[in-house]
Amino acid sequence: MYTIEVDFDVFKEITNHRITEDVTPNDVLRELFGLPRTKNENISSQSGGRPWVTKGVSFPNGTEFRATYKGLSYNGVVKDGGLVLNGERFSSPSSAAVSITKNAVNGWIFWECKIPGQDRWILINSLRKT
Repeated sequence: MYTIEVDFDVFKEITNHRITEDVTPNDVLRELFGLPRTKNENISSQSGGRPWVTKGVSFPNGTEFRATYKGLSYNGVVKDGGLVLNGERFSSPSSAAVSITKNAVNGWIFWECKIPGQDRWILINSLRKT
């Protein structure tokens, strides 16, 4: 095990990329550098597939998505690097939202998600960098 020193801004960025407490700083750096997973795998790989990374936010495989539009509920799930909704794979939250509303919509405020291993739903926009 090696120790490295980082300044506060770097520490904040690494912390912002940790979508759950099960994701270690080492996991974040391995993903950013495109390095393969180690035997001490994080929650993303425990659920059996690639995370979906969009606009700098990484959603682990198995992350559930939900939204309500005109009184109807819609559900999707992250599978092998994409968001799957009604059998169709989407590359962005907004494109998935547009498939429902048939209008331009900001998917980051349309969808909530529940990350594997957590019990609460959160607005996905809250995971973006400020």
